[in-house]
Amino acid sequence: MAVKIGLLGLGTVGTGTAEILLDPTGRNPLLGDITITKVGVRSLDKPRQVQFVEGVITTDLESIVNDPDIAIVVELLGGLEPARSLILQAIANKKHVVTANKAVMARHGDEIYAAANEAGVYVLLEAAVGGGIPIIKPLKQSLGANRITSIIGIINGTTNYILSKMTADGADFGEVLTEAQQLGYAEADPTADVDGLDAADKIAILASLGFGGRVKREDVHCEGIRQVTAADITYAEQLGFVIKLLAIAKGTEGANSQQLQLRVHPTLVPKDHPLASINGVYNAVLVEGNPLGQVMFFGPGAGAGPTASAVVSDIMNIVAILQSSGVSTTLDPLLSCVHQHFCQITPIEAIKTRFYTRFLSRDVPGVIGYLGITFGNNEVSLESVVQIGFQGELAEIVVVTHHVCEGNFRTALDEIRNLEAIDSIPSILRVL
Repeated sequence: MAVKIGLLGLGTVGTGTAEILLDPTGRNPLLGDITITKVGVRSLDKPRQVQFVEGVITTDLESIVNDPDIAIVVELLGGLEPARSLILQAIANKKHVVTANKAVMARHGDEIYAAANEAGVYVLLEAAVGGGIPIIKPLKQSLGANRITSIIGIINGTTNYILSKMTADGADFGEVLTEAQQLGYAEADPTADVDGLDAADKIAILASLGFGGRVKREDVHCEGIRQVTAADITYAEQLGFVIKLLAIAKGTEGANSQQLQLRVHPTLVPKDHPLASINGVYNAVLVEGNPLGQVMFFGPGAGAGPTASAVVSDIMNIVAILQSSGVSTTLDPLLSCVHQHFCQITPIEAIKTRFYTRFLSRDVPGVIGYLGITFGNNEVSLESVVQIGFQGELAEIVVVTHHVCEGNFRTALDEIRNLEAIDSIPSILRVL
């Protein structure tokens, strides 16, 4: 039985998806049962890498989600609107949805999944996180017997490329960002990537799956990499670390599994940690659970081929269900989203973590002693305090803490800033 699908979007990923579906030779036999009935685009004038018979490509996007012959709508438009409205309209028409849209699913997943459950249709999103890396299905299925304790990932290729290049070349952020834009690794407007917003969307999705509760995207604490300097990377190297933008979802120690730390920020990662060796545009997600222990998923996190591979795998899952059971309002709980409650997120001030901090101080006696006393008065335990050298007439002091309460650490910094001898605090980074 042929299954008809409609594509919304024929950009990089849409083109890659179409190419796979139009050339099924040597691939899974299910692909031979899939027909692309309509393809929605914003403009008919743009040249296309794939060719369709006349009438398949249309600018009438609503005609796709309303077409009674189409069983699966594949949303590859990106952005929030009209993607969200079209997804909901497709669901209302009892069509299954496959999407690569992490922004829509992170911000409106609650609304979309509620509608899908009521309509008895699937919304699958393997391509929304990690490109071609299989991570969504493993969290839903293969790892389902585990009590997940943490999900830590490098899930934005642009920032990983920039930080890797800064580390290899000793270059500053601005210089490497320009190069990344010229190579096509960074957008002309890199805000979503370098400010951590893209990674925050993705960890919200992964946390929801791994910890079995819905997550509000605005609850993700988010910091980007603009403040990371070549000096910080050099000092991190000397201390035995590399700097990575990490997305972290972690069950709060000693609390119910739904009490989560949920954050994105640049982090000093020990060189012997599995994520320390992930460089360039590659992504990796490290999942820890009981009784499994640790498992890491690694691979290309973006691009036409990898992302289209994930999109088509979702299409095949739905086609297999349709062919084996036909239309049914009973959803497979291992593929659908069944949880209804929202996870409780630990405030960032209450999280316990380690910190790396760089101070610029006037060269006067007693500064290091004052730092130690102030931190101690605020219950911040120090692992090391080192005067590295000088920037002009200012002494450069690097402090690394033990695991401390973030609120206490920030209070201590507020007091230290008022010290006349302290010129500035140019870097504050967390340590894994």
